[in-house]
Amino acid sequence: MLHLVIADSELELAPKLIVDHPAIVNYAKRRNKKPEEVLLDSTYHHSALKKLEDGERRGRPDIVHVCLLNALESIANKEGKLRVYVHTRNDEVIYIKPETRIPRNYNRFVGLMESLFKNGVVPEGLELLRMEEKSLAELIDEIKPDGVFVMHENGESMKPQEFGKVLAGLQSPLVVVGGFPHGDFRSEIPGKKISFYKAPLMAWTVVNEIIINFEHWVL
Repeated sequence: MLHLVIADSELELAPKLIVDHPAIVNYAKRRNKKPEEVLLDSTYHHSALKKLEDGERRGRPDIVHVCLLNALESIANKEGKLRVYVHTRNDEVIYIKPETRIPRNYNRFVGLMESLFKNGVVPEGLELLRMEEKSLAELIDEIKPDGVFVMHENGESMKPQEFGKVLAGLQSPLVVVGGFPHGDFRSEIPGKKISFYKAPLMAWTVVNEIIINFEHWVL
């Protein structure tokens, strides 16, 4: 079983510091929501982000959206060989059942995440998505993998197919992919750093390479 964690993801509700900013207030009003209940999104809130620490990298739910679409629709997931988790910058962990169908439409995905932040689970009863306050280290301790790997541009260079073989040789490997647009991880992560390419890659590209090359050896 491969465990994939999209870590330090820039997925959060509008922080208290900027809930009264016109960009947030007007956006919330258009959507008939309270400002504190809308997902932070750099596309709409870039002027408000200037007031936040790390504002240049925050408000990127689109990264999580594409990564989840790719992972949950993969053959590995359909064959029961994959578990996917999202860890946020504010140390929340989203547990995702393999049968979950993430909305392909981005606006619907945003609404789903807002409901999850508000209610802790979606949908009620099925709990396909469940959110808990938990650090990345606590999640790793809970999973108890027999190998932890961190995808990092400064990591050991390894061909994707070679890495897939390494993962396939373990019972319960865990791979961490950054859910942020640039910069480094905020969390301290114990594990071996791996790099697929000489230049930075988009998170969803890395997710695809990991899963496809894992599938090559296990399916």
